[in-house]
Amino acid sequence: MARSIMPLIALLFAIPGVAIAAGPGASLTLRDHQFEPSELTVPAGQKIELHITNSGAAPAEFESADLKREKVLPGGRTVTIYVGPLRPGRYEFFDDFHPSSRGHLVAQ
Repeated sequence: MARSIMPLIALLFAIPGVAIAAGPGASLTLRDHQFEPSELTVPAGQKIELHITNSGAAPAEFESADLKREKVLPGGRTVTIYVGPLRPGRYEFFDDFHPSSRGHLVAQ
């Protein structure tokens, strides 16, 4: 009986992996307190896996009231955040440690 249950248990564990599969990906780099690119276009209506690299040695903080996200970026590291699904529009983000460092995510 245990053998007949094992495939069912394996299937149950596999289903959540499919449900949380990552959507489209996009990348930003924070270099010399500026986001590159400063405007990034992503598909509307989809969950986005956003990879943010801080190329500097000092920490930074990705923040966006529009996206409702905030994440500390250690120096020399890449972090991943998930946003969306987003409605079509422009969403501002900035480095909270250097507020003049701003950019936009454009969902279309």
